[in-house]
Amino acid sequence: MGARDRDVDDRVRALVDANTSPLLAFFLRRVEAPEDAADLLHNALLVVWRRRAATPSDEVEARMWMYGVARKVLLTHHRSLRRRSALHDKLRDELAGESRVETTHPMSLDVRDAISRLERLDQEIIRLTYWDGFTLAQAARHLRMSEGTVRSRHHRARHRLRALLSVPEPDTAR
Repeated sequence: MGARDRDVDDRVRALVDANTSPLLAFFLRRVEAPEDAADLLHNALLVVWRRRAATPSDEVEARMWMYGVARKVLLTHHRSLRRRSALHDKLRDELAGESRVETTHPMSLDVRDAISRLERLDQEIIRLTYWDGFTLAQAARHLRMSEGTVRSRHHRARHRLRALLSVPEPDTAR
């Protein structure tokens, strides 16, 4: 490692030391859960360290750059939350047998709670198929189980979720 690299490392360490607490406050003001803020801070500092060669030499510019990294990490976090909420909505719609159900965040927590009441293997099958977008055949391969077993467990898990969420069975008599 050359003298220039050591200078960059030292400058980034000083930047991180001076801005870790303010960055944590930045995240805490923008997320609901404090543990999310801690994770986001970790992710932002990781990006800063990995991209330390791109850190501006001016102290003010470096701080602004660091907050730009934090903003991008936060935007990615919010996109992930929106995707997760959309997946919850999709699962609720599927279980209700309707094309569209208005779902708010508290309902998404109901779905998560209901899934957590299933057996662990059934939880994973539901998560793989609804949240991760795998087919039942792909989930079976992932779990190293027969497709028939995964299909029947998926079927039973859906019925159990309907009961837990008090969602009526779809009318198939028509």
